[in-house]
Amino acid sequence: MKISLAPIHYCWSKADTEHFYNQVAQSKVDTVYLGETVCSRRRELKFKDYLAIAHQLSDAGKNVVLSTMALIEAQSELTELKRYVDNGQWQIEANDMAGVQLASQAKLGFVCGPTINNYNRASLELLHKQGMTRFVMPYELSKAWLDNVMTPKPAFEVEVFGFGHIPLAHSARCFTAKHFNLNKDNCQTICQQHPKGLLVQTQDNQPLLRLNGIQTQSARCINLLSELDDMKQMGIDYWRLSARSIDDLVIAEQAFEQLAAPAISKADELQSHELGINQNTQLDCNGYWFGQAGMTSQTS
Repeated sequence: MKISLAPIHYCWSKADTEHFYNQVAQSKVDTVYLGETVCSRRRELKFKDYLAIAHQLSDAGKNVVLSTMALIEAQSELTELKRYVDNGQWQIEANDMAGVQLASQAKLGFVCGPTINNYNRASLELLHKQGMTRFVMPYELSKAWLDNVMTPKPAFEVEVFGFGHIPLAHSARCFTAKHFNLNKDNCQTICQQHPKGLLVQTQDNQPLLRLNGIQTQSARCINLLSELDDMKQMGIDYWRLSARSIDDLVIAEQAFEQLAAPAISKADELQSHELGINQNTQLDCNGYWFGQAGMTSQTS
């Protein structure tokens, strides 16, 4: 099993983004997904900037995949999508069916992103025939579902979202702009002031959601570090980290060390679980993986 890094979901400055990928180049992450997937109004980095980072990461030995938008709303976004498909060097992660269609027409291998609804083996096999080399399991599905879908072992690779705030929905409306009484067309890229999203709480002050422009995330952070050994035995190919800050790269290092270590005892497994989920992280969750409510924290 390899460690992959999801595209940055937040609106970081160009300087912060370049600093982050400088650190990624020196990390043990195997595969890096790169590109703006949430909102085309975020213009801190342009296509040529992402290509420059892609070259830097490729030179550092990383496998690079260019990620495309999850919600395409304008012709200009379709034009940008085609530029990604025509990049001439790297695979793309298609995060909507327009990306699938353009990649298939160009005979470009693609990763099917987690925002494309894939709920059965038949549809995955169909996408594989169209050029899909890997798929990322939708966030809300479970280990039991995946185990069933992977039997018998498919010809395509499988990736699971293992750490980060869960992107639950994308909307044509921008709730961050709305919160500050701004129009979406004149949002002033206000989301850049919230590099981890904007926390939404219930009336009794319980964390509920995290607003990130047009994307709504879970307030809790999914943490499947303790499930790495099980995933490895299942034959899952990639464990995905979605970084909330540069500090989260240490999670990738922990995952790599855990995968490299010999099989652990039940006692060590419990300790690993506590380190991975319960200790200092009351906002972690893993419920979807166990077929439970996503915001809960279960013990395997």
